[in-house]
Amino acid sequence: MPPGHQGAAPSGDLMRRHKIGSAVPEARPPHRAGRAPGYTWTMDTRAQRSPAKWESWNPVTGCTKVSDGCRHCYAERFAERWRGIPGHHYEHGFDLQLRPERLVLPLRWKRPRRVFVDSMSDLFHEGIPDNYVRAVFSVMERAPQHVFHVLTKRPERMLALAPSLPWPANVWMGVTVESGRYAARADALRRVPAAIRHVSAEPLLGPLDALDLTDIDLVIAGGESGPGRRPPQPGWLRSLRDRCLTASVAFTFKGWGGSSQTSGGRLLDGVEWNQSPLVAAAPGGPVQQPLF
Repeated sequence: MPPGHQGAAPSGDLMRRHKIGSAVPEARPPHRAGRAPGYTWTMDTRAQRSPAKWESWNPVTGCTKVSDGCRHCYAERFAERWRGIPGHHYEHGFDLQLRPERLVLPLRWKRPRRVFVDSMSDLFHEGIPDNYVRAVFSVMERAPQHVFHVLTKRPERMLALAPSLPWPANVWMGVTVESGRYAARADALRRVPAAIRHVSAEPLLGPLDALDLTDIDLVIAGGESGPGRRPPQPGWLRSLRDRCLTASVAFTFKGWGGSSQTSGGRLLDGVEWNQSPLVAAAPGGPVQQPLF
């Protein structure tokens, strides 16, 4: 248990423990237009046996800082190591660059994967042409076998482009909310017609009591990693977890951070929180598949 831990695990009326260590809320997710009511929280046993296959897809690399969570950007730290090396993929470090040769890459992956879109950038960066963003969304629409996770710290640009983008069911749209100062990003997210809306509280730098969880399907929380990391307070995470449970919002805790994301462990109050939104699956109906 991390230093400073106090208190016990949440009471039985909030969670049940499963053999794989996940915690599942008793309440059903709130009904929203376009979603069939009456889903129950169940687990896909096949998903329990094998973790999800994740892939990073970077049709853009490079970015610029916009908020507190960018201060110790892992992507910038990695890319800048190679600046100035002729011929290297990151010869220009973390400067914003379009990578059109990578656009169709997901179409070549036959095995279904979870895809982190632009892990080395922000797809809604103001320097990326509108048509290029549309091209990325077009590829995601043409690859329904994958689930694409798009994450941005630029909700204004996301909203501006949203009416001109396709929003297939396999695109999960998210915003980073690292502290209460940026809670309004979730307000913008609610206005986007994505099938799944998620909030990334990573790195968590402050309490999120101001975060409105209405119409949010998933919260992923975690501590900062790398040099100069700013550790999260256990109380911030407990409060966020309990609010998610009460609101029937899936909650995943990626880890306390440290030299790497998981070096501090993934347990919060003795539980590995690895929930995800319900998704349709045949023949067993809706399932909750762990993300990590």
